[in-house]
Amino acid sequence: MKRVRFILCSLLILLSSVMYAQMESPVTVTVETKDISATEAMLIFKATIEKGWHMYSVDEVKYGPTPTSIKIEQIEGATLDGNLAPQGAPVRVYDEMFQAEVSYFENSAVYIQKLKLQDKHYKVVGYLEYGACNDHSCIPPTKTEFDITRENTLTDKKKDDTEDETELTDEVLPETDVVSDVSEAHEDSIKVDTLSRSEISSAIPPVTTSSPSNILSIFLMGLVGGLLALLTPCVWPMIPMTVSFFIKRAKNRTNAISDALVYGVSIVVIYLILGLAVTALFGANALNAMSTNAWFNIFFFLLLVIFALSFFGLFELQLPASWSTSIDNKAEKTSGLLGIFLMAFTLTIVSFSCTGPIIGFLLVEVASMGNLYGPAVGMLGFALGLAIPFALFAMFPKWLDKMPKSGNWMNTLKVILGFVELFFSLKFFSVADLAYGWHILDRDIFIALWIILALALGAYLVGLYHFPHETKVKKVGWGRWLLGLISFAFAIWMIPGLWGEPLKAISAFTPPMSTQHWKRVNKEITARAYDFSEGIELAKKENKPVIIDFTGYGCVNCRKMEAAVWTEPEVMRILQDEYVLIQLFVDDKTPLPEVVEVSEGDKTRKLRTVGDKWSYLQSSKFGANAQPFYVLLNPFTEQLLSEPYGFDEDTDHYIDFLNKGLANMKKQ
Repeated sequence: MKRVRFILCSLLILLSSVMYAQMESPVTVTVETKDISATEAMLIFKATIEKGWHMYSVDEVKYGPTPTSIKIEQIEGATLDGNLAPQGAPVRVYDEMFQAEVSYFENSAVYIQKLKLQDKHYKVVGYLEYGACNDHSCIPPTKTEFDITRENTLTDKKKDDTEDETELTDEVLPETDVVSDVSEAHEDSIKVDTLSRSEISSAIPPVTTSSPSNILSIFLMGLVGGLLALLTPCVWPMIPMTVSFFIKRAKNRTNAISDALVYGVSIVVIYLILGLAVTALFGANALNAMSTNAWFNIFFFLLLVIFALSFFGLFELQLPASWSTSIDNKAEKTSGLLGIFLMAFTLTIVSFSCTGPIIGFLLVEVASMGNLYGPAVGMLGFALGLAIPFALFAMFPKWLDKMPKSGNWMNTLKVILGFVELFFSLKFFSVADLAYGWHILDRDIFIALWIILALALGAYLVGLYHFPHETKVKKVGWGRWLLGLISFAFAIWMIPGLWGEPLKAISAFTPPMSTQHWKRVNKEITARAYDFSEGIELAKKENKPVIIDFTGYGCVNCRKMEAAVWTEPEVMRILQDEYVLIQLFVDDKTPLPEVVEVSEGDKTRKLRTVGDKWSYLQSSKFGANAQPFYVLLNPFTEQLLSEPYGFDEDTDHYIDFLNKGLANMKKQ
């Protein structure tokens, strides 16, 4: 009976693991050749990338993700001409996990390897290797094999006849050029029709860098910024003045409402034009460069500090007074829609001392995202947040009686916004500090500065000090006391971070844990083995179950799991005391003693490196190829003890996963 129960349990676990584990194939690569002349040709690799995934470009980062590269195993009648080159500009971001800038493509990618032909007949055998990740997992280094035997039929005469269509310079195709669909591959060669430059250029849509979630977050950020700007001393008092002006000017309430709506639309148009101007001035490539360039991040840091000091009252950022006077005079002399538009423009200029720092902060944040449409979308959200209240108060004038009166609370809001900009300014300086390895703003120093800022904000809110442009508050209201206590609590909550606590809520802003100097305890888990067989034998000796961590040096989410989950005390205890941890790196480049050919379905795969071996073990034994991937095994039977576990930063789920394996180990 026990044996039957054991078999049924094993079958259920195996079935659940099969249902859970899925083979990921997010990138499809096809290969074609193209003859340029009698002495030149090129290999063209076209990648189609599933939505949500990104394929890393050719840039190699030490201890970083797997770059796209070409490996030639046999070449006859030709030589390589230069290196593998991507077509189009990749997305470039600074990755805190790798502490370096990484580049990748989304949706599609094209790579070209040029050849110099030495014979009419040529043969090239090798493979394209690449890595890909999404927000939850990474696939191991993947290889697309090619074996091309070809005869160059592009004679000099034919070249002369088709020179206008096929002539290419010695340089790689421009970044905007792309490659047409791959023609059919035959048994021993790949036949490709000669394509014109125009056909090449129009075949594949350009790489996009925007996602709906990113656009929505930018819009909401702008909307919140507009609502906050509305509450500043430069804008709030103008609401009753403007609405009253429209009511007096109009012949009836309907006209007053329509004029106010036009006024609100004019505000939206003005700020939207500003956002479009930023996009037109910089463009997507420049925004990407700004987001990752160290010196631009230093500029952003200084800019936010200046905005913060302005909010603190040390000086005011004002546009020339003559601008507002001139536009205001024209608005009074102009009737109709143009007059209303000029009034909205006057508001924009007059309120700049309050809205300028908020707009600047918004544009800096958007630039750091490197999003092409970000500035326009952000300004649209900002303008709506600023303009909608004017239209609503015009529709319902009685609401004006219930409006809070102007007072010190608006100055308090400005100061709070100044502290917020100081908080964020340190993030930008941190990017530059990490890029150049200065170690000026390592994680513990960063957190210490945030603690000081939080304490300073709390002290200001409870009335312990005030800025020169303010009058001392005689009685602190309950609202300021509440915000002050929240600020003090935030400062206290951050203190353990000085000694290495993860502080998950702000981990997106702080430098990586590897820059931490002060550590209360060593929170790093070390594997007991890095080889499957050795780990199994060790577990048998210690009579412990095995946890296999299929990971990669270039797996971002693997590092996230190690930093966020493995550092939890209970997880650390279980991993160290109850299991034998085996880490298998699927991107380990150590060559195997000899190349091994294995079968994967109806295909043959060559295992060349240690990483290839572990990748094949994961896919063949557990039916998955994404990392991170955690497997619990009974070392004596090599039976699964629980369904495998992927990327999930919920610590409780991970502990349940480990405990379930221990319980099943005891039953078996």
